[in-house]
Amino acid sequence: MILFPIRRQVFTVLIAAILFAFGVAQSHAQTKSVMSPEEKKSIEGVVRDLLMKNPEIIIEAIQSMREREQREGEQRAKANLVKFQKELLNDPDTPVGANVKGDVTIVEFFDYRCGYCKRAFPDLQKIISSDKNIRFVYKEFPILGPDSMTASKAGLAAWAVDKTKYEAFHRLMMDSKGGLPESRVMEFATKAGYDAKALKKAMANPKIDELIARNFELAKALDINGTPAFIIGDEVIRGAVDLQALRAVISKARGS
Repeated sequence: MILFPIRRQVFTVLIAAILFAFGVAQSHAQTKSVMSPEEKKSIEGVVRDLLMKNPEIIIEAIQSMREREQREGEQRAKANLVKFQKELLNDPDTPVGANVKGDVTIVEFFDYRCGYCKRAFPDLQKIISSDKNIRFVYKEFPILGPDSMTASKAGLAAWAVDKTKYEAFHRLMMDSKGGLPESRVMEFATKAGYDAKALKKAMANPKIDELIARNFELAKALDINGTPAFIIGDEVIRGAVDLQALRAVISKARGS
């Protein structure tokens, strides 16, 4: 799973120590409204000695904070699945493939340069090929640098220019190995039947940047910080999963 940095975990230890110190100070302040500099220094010394002698306290605090963050993130994601259902499933500017009238929708947040996305691609193709009732929504999520952004803009522009050729272009991009500079992206586009000049013009449309920005906001709302990520029914799956696991989630979404 490819991740992009969303917080500075390097400060977690300091935060844990500060919270612990605050708890001690707060308890002390219940009996005395004003703390002198000497008392404050004394309490800080006690806390420091305690942490030095019992470093596992910091580890336990970090673990507790991470577990709480994970629970809170999952709760927010569940609520936002409902709140942003229209944007996730029925954005007219977002590419849609497979059976557009299928009874189960797979939404994928992906990056054309993500190795894990490319590994998951054959399994997704098997599902689409074997299950004719799958609807697929392609959410461009370019997190791996300028070439990823260029590739994503080309993908969205391809959808805007000619929807009938989009999936052929997408397959060529996902099956590719190596870098994706603009010249190579245009080669794939031409092979899929697009006019490179028209595609470049469409890529410059501000709506493309706006759509990518909306995808980033959606990913944030769903606690998605890497690729690939899938939404199937009321499940958010972060990271690549195997064919059997995907089919199990699809069956659950169908209620079977």
